[in-house]
Amino acid sequence: MTAVVRGRAPDRWRQPALGVLGLVIVIGVAEALPRLHIVDPRFLPPFSAMVRSLATQVTESGFWQALGQTVRGWALGLLIAMAAGIVFGVLIGSIPVVRKVTSSTIEFLRPIPSVALIPLVVLLYGSQPQSALVLVVYAAVWQVLVQVMYGVADVDPVVRDTARSYRFSRWATVRTVVWPTALPYVVTGFRLAAAVALILEITAELIIGVPGLGRSIGVAQSSGAVADTYALVLVVGVIGVAVNASARAVERRVLHWHTSIRGDR
Repeated sequence: MTAVVRGRAPDRWRQPALGVLGLVIVIGVAEALPRLHIVDPRFLPPFSAMVRSLATQVTESGFWQALGQTVRGWALGLLIAMAAGIVFGVLIGSIPVVRKVTSSTIEFLRPIPSVALIPLVVLLYGSQPQSALVLVVYAAVWQVLVQVMYGVADVDPVVRDTARSYRFSRWATVRTVVWPTALPYVVTGFRLAAAVALILEITAELIIGVPGLGRSIGVAQSSGAVADTYALVLVVGVIGVAVNASARAVERRVLHWHTSIRGDR
């Protein structure tokens, strides 16, 4: 047993170390390319210039206000998408007639890109936060809805029939039979929806002009502040990494009992 633990210990640090090494290489390349004039510094400033620009921006209240608007819009859209996806996913997946009636509608609406709705939301809400909210919810809800429907369909028919034979109420069946089976799918839907929601929030801010980091990036780009533009893009990238890491942490926390999580330890 001791030999196994000692053998696995280096592997636990190998992946983070390789990740840090890759990040260092990318930073070094980003610093060297413009300084060696391999690329024009007017279009790609050195990484150090981006960091200096970011250090200046974090001292300004406008940066934190834009950051808060982006995070708030992302979180609200994700919350609505999760609630709607879970409720309708369980409802549609549990009732065969409803599933058959809605299947064609879902398959028609799901492939429509959220960005295709931009003219509609601009017409309805202009550059208000509601425009971004509609796009975020529309894009994220499908990730959750489809996963929940798959989870409900994965319920063992024998277990479902046993619950019915014991005269479980519909709510008791959902709580004790359907939900434990669907939970891994729900968490997967959450992880996918979290990333998609952030992408659409930034897209709406950048294209429509909804207040947030995306609009700040657009303003910096249009004014020729190249270093500021890249600095804000780096912030968005860090937020994306944090969102993904947080989703993974939630997955490990919620599904600590599941074999897929226990096998990764």
